[in-house]
Amino acid sequence: MNTGKTVFSQVMEFLPLHEFRKCVERYQGDYKVQSFSCLDQFLCMAFAQLTFRESLRDIEACLRSMPTKLYHMGIRGQVSRNTLANANNQRDWRIYADFAQVLIHRARELYLKEPFGIELEQTVYALDATTIDLCLSLFPWARFRKTKAAIKLHTLLDLRGSIPAFIEITDGNIHEVNILDILIPEAGSFYIMDRGYLDFERLYAIHQANAFFIVRAKSNLQYRRLYSRVIDKTTGLRCDQTIVLTVYQSAADYPEKLRLIKFFDSEHNQRLTFLTNNFVIDALVIAQLYKARWKIELFFKWIKQHLRIKAFFGTSENAVKTQIWIAVSIYVLIAIIKKRLDLKPELYKILQILSVIIFEKTPVFQALMKTDIVDDNDQNDNQLRLFTL
Repeated sequence: MNTGKTVFSQVMEFLPLHEFRKCVERYQGDYKVQSFSCLDQFLCMAFAQLTFRESLRDIEACLRSMPTKLYHMGIRGQVSRNTLANANNQRDWRIYADFAQVLIHRARELYLKEPFGIELEQTVYALDATTIDLCLSLFPWARFRKTKAAIKLHTLLDLRGSIPAFIEITDGNIHEVNILDILIPEAGSFYIMDRGYLDFERLYAIHQANAFFIVRAKSNLQYRRLYSRVIDKTTGLRCDQTIVLTVYQSAADYPEKLRLIKFFDSEHNQRLTFLTNNFVIDALVIAQLYKARWKIELFFKWIKQHLRIKAFFGTSENAVKTQIWIAVSIYVLIAIIKKRLDLKPELYKILQILSVIIFEKTPVFQALMKTDIVDDNDQNDNQLRLFTL
C-alpha cells in the first residue's frame, strides 16, 4: 500500500483531511486563493516541525531543493518564504486551532484506557501554564513588562497519554488562575494544580460541578482541624485531616469542609501540603496524583525542545498562534500514530527518527522501528536525508 510513498506522505495520511477542509471552510481560509492553499501551508509548517527547520528561508531552501518530491508530499502550490509568511500572517489561526481540537479528540479516544501508573478509573487532568519569552521590539502586541514581551500557553493535560485536552494562548501578564474562569469542569474528573491556582472561590466552582481538585496549599493557610485519620508514616504521609477555613473571606468563598494531607517527599527532601475535596480515595493516592502532575512540566519541556514554538517564523499574533497550533497538531498526530501502529519508542524518539528519514520510501511502521538510527546525544541535529537509501 505504501510502495513508492515517502515517510512524510505516509505520516500525513493519518490526518483526517475531510475535517481539515471543514475547518478551512468555516473561516473561508481558501477564499480567493489561487495557489498555495491552507493545506499547502499546513504541510509546509508540518515539514518544518518534523525536520526542525530554523527559519522561513530554511524551509524554502529545503523544499525547493527537491521540487520533484513536493507533489508527492501533497504540496501543490509554489513554495516561497514570502508566500508562507503571508499565509501565516493573514489566514485565520482558528483554522489550525480547530483542526488541532479534532486531532486531540481522536487521540483522547485512543488513549482512553491508557494506564498512567495509578489505579484510578476517573479522568485525571494536570493544569499549568508556561511562559514563552519574546522580543518586545518584534512582538509589541505581546507586551509583558516594560522591556519584555511574552505569551503564556495554558494547558490542561490528560495524564492518560499526555494529550492536551484544553489549550489557551494569552498575553504573558494573564495570571494562571484566571483560566479557571473559562474552564468547564467534567463531573467526576480530577484536576491537579500547583499553588498558583489556589483561589477558594474558583475551587468551590469546581466542587459544585461535582469534579475533584488536588491543589498545593500555601504555607500561611489558616484553618481549623475537625478530624484526623490514621496514617502510616512509613509511606511519607504526615497527616490526613478534615478541616474548615477560618479566614472570613476564604470561608465565605469555600464554605464547606476540605481535606488536608501532608506528605514528606524523601526523594527531594520536601514537605508538601495538599488540599482536596475528595474524601474517598486513599491519602497516598492523593500524593501520587500530585506527583503525576509533573507530566505537564515534561510536556512543556518536550514541546519546547522538540517542536518549533520558541523560534517563531513570523512576528504577528496570527503567525505565532498559527505556528503554535500546528506544532500542537503535529505532537498529537505523532501520539495518534504511536498508538495506531502500536509503536514502542517514546514520542521524542519517533520525532527524532522522522526528522532524518522524512523522504525515504520505507513503510512508516518499519522506519519507526529503527530506533538505532538516531543518536540520543545528537537531538539538535537538523540534517535531512534527502535521498532514498
